[in-house]
Amino acid sequence: MKLLANLIIGLFFLVASQNCAQKSKFKLLEIQYSTAKWTGVAVSNKGRIFVNFPRWSAIPFSVAEIKDSQLVPYPDEEWNNWKEYATPNNHFVCVQSVYVDKDNFLWILDPASINGSVVEVGVKLLKIDLQTDSVIQVIYFDESVAPAQSYLNDIRVDTKRNIAYLTESGLGAIIVVDLSTGTSRRVLENHYSVKAEDIQLEINEQKIDFPVHSDGVALSNDRSFLYYKALTGNNLYRIKTEKLRDTSLTSVQLENEVEFVTKTFPCDAIEFDRNGNLFLTSIQDNSIYYLSPELELALQDDRLKWPDSFSITSAGEIYVSSSRILFPQGQHGLFKIVNK
Repeated sequence: MKLLANLIIGLFFLVASQNCAQKSKFKLLEIQYSTAKWTGVAVSNKGRIFVNFPRWSAIPFSVAEIKDSQLVPYPDEEWNNWKEYATPNNHFVCVQSVYVDKDNFLWILDPASINGSVVEVGVKLLKIDLQTDSVIQVIYFDESVAPAQSYLNDIRVDTKRNIAYLTESGLGAIIVVDLSTGTSRRVLENHYSVKAEDIQLEINEQKIDFPVHSDGVALSNDRSFLYYKALTGNNLYRIKTEKLRDTSLTSVQLENEVEFVTKTFPCDAIEFDRNGNLFLTSIQDNSIYYLSPELELALQDDRLKWPDSFSITSAGEIYVSSSRILFPQGQHGLFKIVNK
C-alpha cells in the first residue's frame, strides 16, 4: 500500500510539473527574507505583518512584527525573553503559529514543546488587541488537552460564535476552545482523519521518518465546516462545526460526522480565499494549489522551499511563508501571491 501511494504521489507531481508553465495563474512578490527559520505569518487588515519563529534552533524572537524591513519583538521584549529558568506561563516558549481573525485581533499559539516534550504550564493561546498592542486574553491548556507529546499546530477562529479550532500534530487531534469561558476539549483523537497516513515523505532528497498528524486547518467562509488534514498524508477531511460544538455527542457519534473531501498531497497549510477557493501548500514540489472545485495549480516557484503558512487578509491579499524545513540554511522567504 505504501508503494502504491508513493507511486500515485510521484505521478501526480510529474504531471503537475510538466504542465506548470501552462497552468500557473499566479506569481510571487517578495516581501521579506529572514536567515532565521520562521513558520507562521499573519497580516492585519491595515497591512501590519507578524511572523513567528519556533524554538527549533537559534531564533531572534518568538514573535515579531516586520517594521521597515526590520524584525521587532511583539508584543514586547518581555514576552519574547523566555529562558529555561523563566516562568513559561507569561513568556513565549516555542510559538508555532500566528493568526489574524476577521475582527482584526491577533492570536498567538504556543505549543511550548521543546525537544518533543511539552514544558509544563507553558501551552497557551494569546489574543492581542492590535489597536493597543496589548494582551487581552490568555488561555492555558492542561495535559488533558495538550499531553506531554502533543504539539498544538495551527488555529482558526470563528469570531461570531467565539470559538477557536486548533490542530494538534504531535499525537493527532482537534482542539475546540470556547473563548467565552476559556474551556477546551480534545476531540477526534482516536479517528483516522487526524492521523498520519502510511506514506513515505521525501523532501529535498531527505526522507521524513517521523509522522506529522493533523496540521493544516481552515474554516469555510460561512463557518459551517472545518477542513483539516495530516501533513503526512494525502486525504482532506471536513466536519460540520456545529457538530464540533455539540458537547452532547459521544466520541463515536462525532467521528461519524467526519466527511472525506478529496485526495490531495502532503501539505503544511490550507486556507480559503474570500471567493471560497481552498488554497494548499505543496511541500514536495515548491508549489501552491487551490481547490475550486477541482485541484488546480496556482504556482510553482523554487523560492518556495517548504511553503509553510498562509495569511489571507480581509481585502483578499494572499501571503505565504517559506520555512525551508529539510533544506540547507538559507533565506526564508515571505511572499505575496498575485495574479500574473
